[in-house]
Amino acid sequence: MIRSMTAFSRARTKDEHGELIWEIRSVNHRYLEIMLRLPEELRALDPVVREQLSRRLGRGKIDCILRYSPSSDAISGVRVNERLATQIIDAAAHLGRMLHERTPPRSIDILRWPGVIELEEQDLTPVQRMTGELLEQAIEGLIQAREREGARLAELIVQRCVAMRQEVSKARELMPRVLHGVRNRLFARLAEVSEELDQGRLEQEMALLAQRLDVDEEMDRLQAHLDEVEKVLQRDEPVGRRLDFLMQELNREANTLTSKSNDVEVTRVGVELKVLIEQIREQVQNIE
Repeated sequence: MIRSMTAFSRARTKDEHGELIWEIRSVNHRYLEIMLRLPEELRALDPVVREQLSRRLGRGKIDCILRYSPSSDAISGVRVNERLATQIIDAAAHLGRMLHERTPPRSIDILRWPGVIELEEQDLTPVQRMTGELLEQAIEGLIQAREREGARLAELIVQRCVAMRQEVSKARELMPRVLHGVRNRLFARLAEVSEELDQGRLEQEMALLAQRLDVDEEMDRLQAHLDEVEKVLQRDEPVGRRLDFLMQELNREANTLTSKSNDVEVTRVGVELKVLIEQIREQVQNIE
């Protein structure tokens, strides 16, 4: 099943440690590019998260955001660095005696001194474990969204492949009439300049002209490439690059068909083929 590279997923959980929310957006990109934003408390998870994303996703520009709101119970407590506070009080008292001041320092002023208030270190192990589990849910949601969009893209591509087959069949039906018309026009022009024609030479020239106008090989290759496109769509692996290559091959054969054409209707077939190929190519750019 093919996957689109454009999708969005969101996963949320909440327990006694707080609330976690993962949001993952992906758009088309030639390679896998991960833009990761983590809260400061969980910054150490960066390499683990990148590895987790790389293991499940093949291509696309990934914008991944984690939001963490700790619960009131999980918020770190505070404690006073008594040793530092005592040193500040003693220093203030000594300075007061030197300046003959009797006003002791206020407690709020001491608390403002850097390092007097210390945050108790929080155990983030449960939160980190919950983060990894929730990320798996978000990635799975993203993959499912990609597959749903991929199925829609595959349906559109198949519809255009069917339309291209119809155009190729139309060109096959037109070619005998085109060659017959060219032959008659050539006879008519030669009859105007000479009453006696070398029938053998004329047939030789007609054979060379028919060879130059022959597009059977181009139409056979178009059919073969269309068969390959439909086979590739059934693969359960990233196929975007291969489909892009097949679009280049289809476009090359359509260009050759148009350049060899000596008939307005066949030229129209070639132009319609190129329009359909371009429509498919635009969809292929978004396939993983």
